[in-house]
Amino acid sequence: MIISPGPGNTLLATAGGRYGIGGSVPFWMGFEAANLALCALYGLGLGGALHEHPQIHVALKWAGATYLLYLAWCFFRASVKPADHAEPDKRLRFADGFICVILNPKIHSMIVVMFAQFLTPDVSLPLQVGQLSAAFAVLGLLCHFPWIYGGKVILGRFNSPRAVRIQAAIFGTSMLLVALYVVLN
Repeated sequence: MIISPGPGNTLLATAGGRYGIGGSVPFWMGFEAANLALCALYGLGLGGALHEHPQIHVALKWAGATYLLYLAWCFFRASVKPADHAEPDKRLRFADGFICVILNPKIHSMIVVMFAQFLTPDVSLPLQVGQLSAAFAVLGLLCHFPWIYGGKVILGRFNSPRAVRIQAAIFGTSMLLVALYVVLN
């Protein structure tokens, strides 16, 4: 699931296409730091709280859907601006990557499933959480880099004002579809 298309990987590809690999690093590191933070939270207890209090999951679902709609709006806004009226590009920061993950329901699901699948009661919980979190972080680095690089290679080739507007419209539509899926699922 970590390498499959979703809101996070779409934003990683967009960052790679807009800012190149080096310019995407702050966003990417925020992305991976949030993955580790969620691993610690779920591994050391939030998973149980979600299981016993489903309303927390519902709140996270709606917060995630709202964030996806915000991303879609940003993409659509970029798609309708004429090139000569475009605002200067604001690079995605560490905090943007962190927020992207915290509000991404797909990542929450992956982490919950990982711990449900691999935690065993006869081994120290902190040790297992540390090992699984480290494995998840390495896997994330290995799986997210191709999205950034692919965005740089593919989206970077299509950088005329018209192509950028089309990309923004496509990404905005994909964010709307993912938000719809999150709300209806």
